[in-house]
Amino acid sequence: MPQLSKKGTDLPASPIRKLVAFSDAAKSRGVEVLHLNIGQPDIPAPTAALEAVKNADLKLLPYGPSQGTEGYRKKLCAYYATHNIAIEADDILVTTGASEALTFCLNVICDAGDELIIPEPFYANYNGFACAASVNVVPVVSDFEESFQLPDLDKISAKINAKTRGILLCNPSNPTGYVYSKEEIEALGSLAIKHNIFLIVDEVYREFIHEGKAHYSVMQNEAWSEHAIMIDSVSKRYSMCGARVGCIVSRNKELMKMALKFAHLRLSPPAYALIASEAALDAPSSYLEGVVAEYTHRRNVLIAALEKIPNLAVSHPMGAFYCMVKLPVEDAEDFSQFLLNDFHDKHQTVMLAPATGFYSTPQIGKNEVRIAFVLGAEKLKRAAEILEKALQVYNKS
Repeated sequence: MPQLSKKGTDLPASPIRKLVAFSDAAKSRGVEVLHLNIGQPDIPAPTAALEAVKNADLKLLPYGPSQGTEGYRKKLCAYYATHNIAIEADDILVTTGASEALTFCLNVICDAGDELIIPEPFYANYNGFACAASVNVVPVVSDFEESFQLPDLDKISAKINAKTRGILLCNPSNPTGYVYSKEEIEALGSLAIKHNIFLIVDEVYREFIHEGKAHYSVMQNEAWSEHAIMIDSVSKRYSMCGARVGCIVSRNKELMKMALKFAHLRLSPPAYALIASEAALDAPSSYLEGVVAEYTHRRNVLIAALEKIPNLAVSHPMGAFYCMVKLPVEDAEDFSQFLLNDFHDKHQTVMLAPATGFYSTPQIGKNEVRIAFVLGAEKLKRAAEILEKALQVYNKS
């Protein structure tokens, strides 16, 4: 067989999807699997978005502008203005999901062997995006016991060297649910200016704040215009993960010009998905208010149920729809496989996301999992009940 690439060989498996084969096998045995492993919202998308696709009177699906239609980008500007973000349509490049936005971003700012500093734990696919771009991830550990707040700036500064091209974080955070404060973002912005690097903030969970803490965007301070990059998506906000529509937002004209070159390579964003995404922006404010209220309720129900489990520790997420959980086991991945292979309660079990894949530092997070509270409250309570029973059986074996 011809030789395959080292890059492909080194590409890490998704911790979110790596147990799918075990889940499929459990389902084939008649076991219902409650999926807490993946951030797939179950709340209906805005009716207007779905109706716009159904009513689109297209005779063909033509290529569109590589940067996305001007109409959609202008509507995004109006949406961002409601969040105190003043930008122009030319500051936005529409992408095929936030994943493509991050991939473009890394290829624009980094060459092979360059470095990106990321507080960990972080969204698992950041490892994959970096590997695919031949970029080295330099992690800075955030502590479970400190609610995953931003590590001390001295620790971050110590990681910066001639190969550092940027600092990347997700705010609110996937997987921890931590919401970085205005002071933390401003400190990182000042650091980016001082060392002439980029500050990239993935803000796809911007709307999902649970404790009344205001979200502060990396785009709100125009002093960082040459250094700030925002990543966004409709996936979580409007329950439109399958639309695959995201964007890069930056006032750095040279960066956006180079990103457009990469956009030209894939020609244009998907036509029907853009129609749906533009229509979603017309949803009344009550839509997102209802969505956030539902996730906050689910969070409260799940945390209360998990805290009743002996010897288990759970983070208290301020945003997004995830929490990190320390299990009373040595190997959370082995336990997660046990749940799918060897355990069920009344023909039900739970699928978790082992946390080692959310870290870049080896051996960290071995007894942790990420749980997504994307199921209804009753299912979340049932999932916690199953988890408690499974831990009792597992720790006796």
